[in-house]
Amino acid sequence: MDNDLVDSDCTDTDFIELDHVEKVFDVRKKTGFLRRERRQVRAVDGISFTVARGEMVGYIGPNGAGKSTTIKMLTGILTPSGGRLRVAGIDPSRERTRLAHRIGVVFGQRTTLWWDLPLIDSYKLMHRMYRIPDARYRENLDRCVELLELGELLDVPVRQLSLGQRMRGDIAAALLHDPEVLYLDEPTIGLDVISKAKVRGFLRELNAERGTTVLLTTHDLQDIEQLCSRVMVIDHGRLMYDGALAGLHEVGESERTLVVDLERETAPIDAAPARVVKVEGPRQWLAFPAGESAAALVARIAAEYPLVDLSVREPDIEAVIAKMYAGTGTGSGQAEKAAS
Repeated sequence: MDNDLVDSDCTDTDFIELDHVEKVFDVRKKTGFLRRERRQVRAVDGISFTVARGEMVGYIGPNGAGKSTTIKMLTGILTPSGGRLRVAGIDPSRERTRLAHRIGVVFGQRTTLWWDLPLIDSYKLMHRMYRIPDARYRENLDRCVELLELGELLDVPVRQLSLGQRMRGDIAAALLHDPEVLYLDEPTIGLDVISKAKVRGFLRELNAERGTTVLLTTHDLQDIEQLCSRVMVIDHGRLMYDGALAGLHEVGESERTLVVDLERETAPIDAAPARVVKVEGPRQWLAFPAGESAAALVARIAAEYPLVDLSVREPDIEAVIAKMYAGTGTGSGQAEKAAS
């Protein structure tokens, strides 16, 4: 990183800084013939947090919680209605062009690639747009192509790529200019199990080798578990939780589900702390605390029962948040107190 790009008011501990940030939208709703009612929607409601340089942080919540709005403010696409926001000491909305050279963004539902061009042509255009030195561009491109397995896709028009292939292409595009911060909005959407594992491994390596700061929004808790040591939960525009994933499971009292297929019908499986919640012939569903390891439970069942197959289902994020509300009340302050 060039020294002339480092801002004097930015430290490694507050590389990303939000201080009581708000975003309010004016919405007009038709209420009758030629009549429209104007109201305000508060998408982000006084959020404050910091992210240190090199952290990988999960930023999760149900649809409409304010996650994407936050990301858009962090990139400068949207301007906050109130509060203070800085990324590497830069105000994104005022210096969007300057910040663009230091960040990478992947939106799972949208692409930054040129729809009718082959994938490699999109990368060549970004090479010129970001003025990436030739050697650096070639090194980064070769690395992304190898680790994300894009070699056979480079000459394929983007419109012909599957969703999973396009996601890998978008991730590579976001990293060609060596961004210091990477914002990922649903980066594993549409990927199969093998592709998800490859993307996660790639992101772990990127963070370890280059110290890239990553803010990840996702509905897949396995993304968070395998990549992030810290998770923040947002709902109704407010920060409800900021801490370790294990603490989130504890606050939300979330449970994972173990689906067990046996050789034959048996009595409900006895394997505390898991409990049987459903039985259909030789198949049984067991719920167990999300913070507990599944390995010991699986080993015990395999040793004592005629096991054919099994799978583990992760708790739904919406369900975890709903339980947080039920257990701590609807105020974000109560949830944060419980989290601490």
